Order: sequence, then C-alpha cells, then structure tokens
Amino acid sequence: VFAAASTLFVFVMSLILGYSFSSYTEFSIVFSDLEYLLAYFVKLLGFFSFCLFLGILVKRSAFAIGFLFVWNILEGIAKGILNFKLFPEGKTADNIMQFFPLESMGNLIVEPFSRLSVIKNIQTAIGGAGNGKDYSVHFSSIIIVLAWTAIFVFLSYKLLKKRDL
Repeated sequence: VFAAASTLFVFVMSLILGYSFSSYTEFSIVFSDLEYLLAYFVKLLGFFSFCLFLGILVKRSAFAIGFLFVWNILEGIAKGILNFKLFPEGKTADNIMQFFPLESMGNLIVEPFSRLSVIKNIQTAIGGAGNGKDYSVHFSSIIIVLAWTAIFVFLSYKLLKKRDL
C-alpha cells in the first residue's frame, strides 16, 4: 500500500510539475518513459518487503534498521572483494552483484540527475564526453527484485507461523 501510494504521488506530482514547467504537452511525450514508475514501484515493494523480513526476524525496529545498515556494508565489502580481488578485469563482478538484494534494488533506477538537459549542457560546455550510462529499465532487474520480494514475503510468513507472537 505504501509503495502504491508513493508511486501514485510521484506520478501525480510529475504530471503537475511537467505540465507547469514544460513546453511539451503532446500526449506521447508526456507519457513517455513510464517504465520508471514501474521500476520505482517494484523498488519500493522490494525494499519494504526486505525491511518487513528484517523487522520480523530481529523483532526490534532499531536493531532491524541497524541490521539493514550492516547488510548494506556487507554488500559493499562483497562488491569490493569481487571487483578488486577476484575479478579485477571485466564485468563478472557486476554480473554477480546484480543478484544481491540491495544492489538489485539499486540497479532498477540509475541515478537520473546526469540525464537532465542542464547537466548535459554543462558537460558539453566543459568539453566532457557523454557519461555512457544506461538509463533504461531492464526486465531482468525487475524479475530479480520481484524474486527477492517473493523470498522475503515467504520467509516473513514462515517466521510468523513459527513464532508465537
């Protein structure tokens, strides 16, 4: 419910701000790149299900947030080990890391700020080449996050059935 409400809020605010500050009012332009909303919804759904699982697993909200922070650090350490020790050349480390929970959620939406025309104009003015980032939403990333969501919901359900709350 929170993910859907947040996605709806972002959609409505984007429409209002887009119509207010943009010179484009053509229907096909206004509703282009709607896959970002789907990716946003799936990202929130996955993150909320992960937090639900941690909250049920740890039973204390402060410790669950702490465990989430520790998990983020552990994923960062694993990424560093994979990138610099095991697979220093190539994309093998990135191919492995895309299956980690927080990394897969982060891969859904690549930081969008460098996609703005103002940033592109500044890059062109200072002589920088394009950043070469892939901003598209990949179906495989959505499937990975949905799989993690199913795993977290299933494990949360199993923990709730097992424990006497």
